[in-house]
Amino acid sequence: MFTFDKLELPRLGLRGLESGLSEEEEAIQGATHRFAEEVMRPIGKKLDAMAPAEVIAEGSPLHDYMAQINAAGILDLGALAEMTNEQKARVFPLIFEELGWGDSGLAIATLASSIPAFTAHTTGDSEIIERFGNLPGCWLATQPERGSDVVDMDATEVHANTQQSKGNLLARRDGEEYVINGQSAAWVSYAPLAQTAMAYLPCDYGDGFYKEGQQGMHHVGILIPLDLPGVSRGKPLDKLGQRPLPQGEVFFDEVRVPAKYAIATGDAAIPQMMATLTFANMEMAATFTGVARSAFDLALDYVHERKQGGTAIINHQTVQARTFDLWQRVEASRALTHRVFNYNYGEFGPHLLGSVTSKTFATRTSFEVASEALQLFGGNGLTKEYLIEKIMRDARASMIEDGENNVLNLKGMRWLSKWYQDKHGVSV
Repeated sequence: MFTFDKLELPRLGLRGLESGLSEEEEAIQGATHRFAEEVMRPIGKKLDAMAPAEVIAEGSPLHDYMAQINAAGILDLGALAEMTNEQKARVFPLIFEELGWGDSGLAIATLASSIPAFTAHTTGDSEIIERFGNLPGCWLATQPERGSDVVDMDATEVHANTQQSKGNLLARRDGEEYVINGQSAAWVSYAPLAQTAMAYLPCDYGDGFYKEGQQGMHHVGILIPLDLPGVSRGKPLDKLGQRPLPQGEVFFDEVRVPAKYAIATGDAAIPQMMATLTFANMEMAATFTGVARSAFDLALDYVHERKQGGTAIINHQTVQARTFDLWQRVEASRALTHRVFNYNYGEFGPHLLGSVTSKTFATRTSFEVASEALQLFGGNGLTKEYLIEKIMRDARASMIEDGENNVLNLKGMRWLSKWYQDKHGVSV
């Protein structure tokens, strides 16, 4: 039981019902929030109004942003890698939520561009680290004719008596090289500016792409310098939301990549792909919890400023109830996100089941909160004068990127069912 001498106002942190942050964690959170507010918000707004070609052009505010976040050291890969798992479980969601609050497109650009470099450092290979460890890159996953099959690389969701499409981007082993042909999807984050790529591709090692007697395929995970002969790019994508994040196609015409740049071959490729997706989905949950919070914050400001019926609209009970519902959803999203970070960095993790659970919930919540927050703005919410319009567009994209939510939910339920069957000794 609790006892109160008097009723005090609640003490709330940047992230609402927050307590127990260490002095170092508060400093990290505060510095990241200031960066999000002072750098990301204004640059993101400028980029949102620009044409895709202007976003990646020389002199674009995007280049200023990338320089500033690198200088700020907010995502210093070396420093983050040295943290204990317990520290990562607490600090990563702090950082990603603040970056998402600032601008989700820029937040994803920051992380996506660092994936090949981070992967290079995890290999421990000095040659690979020197070649890829300090260059901006991208993650080549989806393809026009393969789509969500990428999330289902182990082919557990393939319809009976059918096989996945090989897709449009393929590799074949040729001596001490891999030869890559085809095109990626137009949704590859940071591809228009990337100098390297990390790709997981169907691969012919000499006996075809499909595994004999199975529905799945052979794959390779490989780091690719994008300055090799035969590499070209399409126009940056003109899209609904996250416009500060440049996305586009990459084309390969007999591109020869040294075999030593392969990071996972044969049966090891699928687990490595799932490991990358596990981290990416977990990060998406934190980022879009920040997006949901930004929508709530804007709505909270607006309902105290806007007057209708002779008073600020917060004094109308329906508005109070609707605004409180947004608060609850943000808190629920954050709680689940933190639970998954703790699980993935705990003794039983990491696992894709946890990350999918948080990613699909948090991204759906971010769109629902942004949409309902915009409704509180009425007609004003539909105009570009108010930031909530941009945030709703940004949130909508999240339910498709890094795995379409319905397909991710299928994968999550597949794992949950396997756990149940194993626990109870049944097979269905």
